[in-house]
Amino acid sequence: MDRESERNRLHARLSLPVARDIMIVGTLSVLALYAGAGFLIPLTVALLVNVLIIALSDRFIALTHAPIWLANLAGVTVVLAGLFVIMYVLGSQATQFVREINTYEDEFDTAVRRITGLVGNDVTTFIRDNLISIDLAFVARAAVGSATSLLNHFLLISLYVAFLMAERVAFRKKIRLAARSPELGADLSAVMDAISISLQRYVGVKTFISAVTALISYGIFRLLGLEYAETWAVLTFALNFIPSIGSIIAVVFPALISLVQFESIGPFLVIVFGCGTLQFLIGNFLDPAMLGRSLNMSTFLVILALTFWTTVWGIVGAFLSVPLTVCILIIFSHVPALRPVAILMSLDGRLGETDADRK
Repeated sequence: MDRESERNRLHARLSLPVARDIMIVGTLSVLALYAGAGFLIPLTVALLVNVLIIALSDRFIALTHAPIWLANLAGVTVVLAGLFVIMYVLGSQATQFVREINTYEDEFDTAVRRITGLVGNDVTTFIRDNLISIDLAFVARAAVGSATSLLNHFLLISLYVAFLMAERVAFRKKIRLAARSPELGADLSAVMDAISISLQRYVGVKTFISAVTALISYGIFRLLGLEYAETWAVLTFALNFIPSIGSIIAVVFPALISLVQFESIGPFLVIVFGCGTLQFLIGNFLDPAMLGRSLNMSTFLVILALTFWTTVWGIVGAFLSVPLTVCILIIFSHVPALRPVAILMSLDGRLGETDADRK
């Protein structure tokens, strides 16, 4: 018993410096993320774009057995062209919408009065007090401002992607050579492979699901004759990358605009129930079925990560919250001292492939 007590006291003494060092490193890391956002955000976007390109090129090779250089070229062309189109729409058409949003805000109160007879005074009062009080102009300017900023950095992101693709194979060799031992090199390679596989699956599946959702929503918007249909479709695509609240926002904004644009409440109901049902079905059935247990992240962690990255990097951080947290979870799972933290971050306490590898 005395030896066991002594071990426990020694373990407690050793744990305090470790906890202190983790807190110091964590605090400095948060400060560095906030201070270096201008440099780190384009680099992070480039890394995720690179992951998507690799996923597309690998799929292209599997389907066509094309040479690697041709598959990489096809992946780069498709992804960068799609990224440019998204940023261009948000930077041009959405900018025009921001200039006119004050007009929409003025007319929204009138639109709310039109639905008083349908939903009752109590619901109307709730809508007026909670929705009109939201500064839509600020939200729209922040969203378009972030997209415009990324559009301005498009050339820099493209250069990052080009050099990342060029050093894709050489970088792994350099990691092994830089490691102090073959075991450390193998561990680093395992971490990189785990991050790459998880991110490729997440980014690829999420891009496909978001594109399907945006295309169906765009068809609904065009059939209704909703103004700025392209902008709402692009925002639907982008907002689906924001966990939990993104799909709600993707329905709320076009629904509110339909109240102002149309005299009848029909288009509003079509968007709310049509697009809302679509988002619900995809978010609760298709999304989990395709992603499966590949992420294995706690639901609370997803919301916490969304709050943290949005606070540090703004709206762009909201889009990047899940991929960045996946990277942190995988890295923690491969570091013995931080493995308990990774278990707490996971959905069910199991770390998937990592456990299998260690047995």
